[in-house]
Amino acid sequence: MTTPSTTVAAEHGVHTGLALRAVTLSYPDGESRLTALDRVSLEVGPGEFTAVAGPSGSGKSSLLAVAATLLRPDSGQVLIDGQDAGALGDRARTALRRAKLGIVFQQSNLLASLTALEQLLVLADVRGERVREARARAAELLDSVGLSGGKQQRRPHQLSGGERQRVNIARALFGRPSVLLVDEPTSALDHERGARIVELLGEVTRTHRTATVMVTHDRALLDRADRVLLMRDGRLSEPT
Repeated sequence: MTTPSTTVAAEHGVHTGLALRAVTLSYPDGESRLTALDRVSLEVGPGEFTAVAGPSGSGKSSLLAVAATLLRPDSGQVLIDGQDAGALGDRARTALRRAKLGIVFQQSNLLASLTALEQLLVLADVRGERVREARARAAELLDSVGLSGGKQQRRPHQLSGGERQRVNIARALFGRPSVLLVDEPTSALDHERGARIVELLGEVTRTHRTATVMVTHDRALLDRADRVLLMRDGRLSEPT
């Protein structure tokens, strides 16, 4: 049931995972402003898979952008493992995002010249990790999402759409994130492949103990999430 402040969360206490508290976000719209998020509150704990469904323009993308600390809200708080992202400067917020957040984009955005394994090793190079340890972890992650053996040596054009999305998920998990944010992961897939990807997201959420939020317009896949919330006109509510 929707409360006056559109709160779907506990209101107090230190929170591990993701917490949005009374977040409002607006954009310029001619001489006025358009409200994209209207006092949205949400808490997602470790090992919890939450799906947010809603039509195009309902605020789902804005929700993810604010949760990812890519946009600063007009008001309210975004807490990642209890740390207030809004209280940080740009450099510290970037460091928080790199350390705590994994993002699965709608499009896999894989580098065409790199193999599935190398897509993850690029991140290791940026982080300054040891090559041998990083390679072992990358191979383990790819295996855990169903890409083993020779498939790890294939380039994006040699992989199916579902396999590319699996690489995308493994890449998002590589930095051991506390929070996993997933943007329309099945939009380019048929129903069967899409269902397998959403099932996989549930599995990795439990295995890696991430606080996972997936936004989607496909309501046929919502039964695979632990919790479902609906977004309309910038407000979150429980389904009735």
